[in-house]
Amino acid sequence: MADTRTKLLDATIDVLRTDGITGVSARVVAGRAEVNQALVFYHFGTLAGLLDAAARHAVDASADHYRAAFSEVESLAALLGVGRELHEAEQASGNVALMAQLMAGGQHDPALVAAARYGMDRWIGEIETVVERVLRTSVLAGFADARGLARTVCASFIGLELYDGIDPAGGATALETLSQLAVLADAIDSLGPVARRAVAARLKAAGRRP
Repeated sequence: MADTRTKLLDATIDVLRTDGITGVSARVVAGRAEVNQALVFYHFGTLAGLLDAAARHAVDASADHYRAAFSEVESLAALLGVGRELHEAEQASGNVALMAQLMAGGQHDPALVAAARYGMDRWIGEIETVVERVLRTSVLAGFADARGLARTVCASFIGLELYDGIDPAGGATALETLSQLAVLADAIDSLGPVARRAVAARLKAAGRRP
C-alpha cells in the first residue's frame, strides 16, 4: 500500500513538471504510476488531496536532502553558495516548474495555495536555522531579523527560479548580486573590533530612524 501511494505521488510530481496543472487527472496519474485509477481516490480522497500531498512530498524530499549541507554553513556567503547549488539542482529536477505551477494554480485553488505555502514555510524554517547560527557572531546580530531574512532569501530564490524561465541571463545577474551582498556582509564581520563596533553603532542608529 505504501509503495502504491509513493508511486502515485511520484507520478503526480512527474505530470506537474512535464504537463502542468491542467495535465493532472486521476486517469493520467494512475496511468503513469501503472496502477488502477480508483487507487487515487482510495489513498487521497480527491484530486486536490493528491496534488497537495504530492507537492509536500517533493518539498520534503528536497529539504531533507539539503539539511546536511545547511548544517555546515557558517557564513552568509556560504549560505548563498549552497543556495546556488540548490537552485541549479531544483531547476534540473523540474522542481522549479512544479513551484511555478503551484503558484499559478493557487490563484484559483485554495488547496494549491496551502501546498505552495507549506513549501515556502518548510524552506524558510530550514534557512532560518542557518541564519540564526550565522548571525550569532555577526555584526548584524541584533539588527537583522533571522525570520525576516530567511523569508527574504526564500522569496528571492523563488523569484529567481521563475525569472530564469523568461530571462536566464537576468536571473544569473540577480543571483550574482545576491552573492556579492553576502560577501560584503562577511567582509564587514572580518573587520577589527573597533571597526565592527562603529558599523554596529551605525546600523543601530539607522534602525531607530522613523
